[in-house]
This record gives sequence, structure tokens and C-alpha cells, in this order.
Amino acid sequence: MKLQAVYLETPPGQIAYIKFIFESYEEIGIIRTIDRKRAIIALLAVEDYIGAARELLAALKQEVPLVEIPRPADLTDDWLMAELTHEDS
Repeated sequence: MKLQAVYLETPPGQIAYIKFIFESYEEIGIIRTIDRKRAIIALLAVEDYIGAARELLAALKQEVPLVEIPRPADLTDDWLMAELTHEDS
């Protein structure tokens, strides 16, 4: 199964809430914080669940400011994000 990454920007105070929502839907996806200062997060979802993950994102956008952005060029050395970057190449 291949993971798909969706990069998002939100106010810093919303990151925990977004993580909580995705954790409550156990199989849909996980949220990783990419940059705490700029409040950039990544939604990681298995291809089979990317549709459901995007539906959940659409619902969240009604509650909190959430903007999809391109993959940041300066990803950290987080092993999971590094692996995703490697797979995209």
C-alpha cells in the first residue's frame, strides 16, 4: 500500500484538534507536523482511503482555517517524510 501525502497550513492552535479528529477515524489517515512555527502539517493516507480523507478535510475546512499547499521544499529529517519524498522521486 502506498501512502499519499496532502500538505496543509492551519493556525498553530488548530493542529492538535485536526490530529485528534483524524485519530478518531483510525484508518483514514494520520497527521504529521512538518513545521510547528509555520503550522504546516501533512495528512498521510493510504491510497484506498484518500477519498475519505479528502472528505474529512472538506468537513474540517468548514470549522477551521485549513489550506492545502504544495509539498514544502525544506522538509525536515523526519524518517517518514523522508521516505515519502524518496518514493515521490
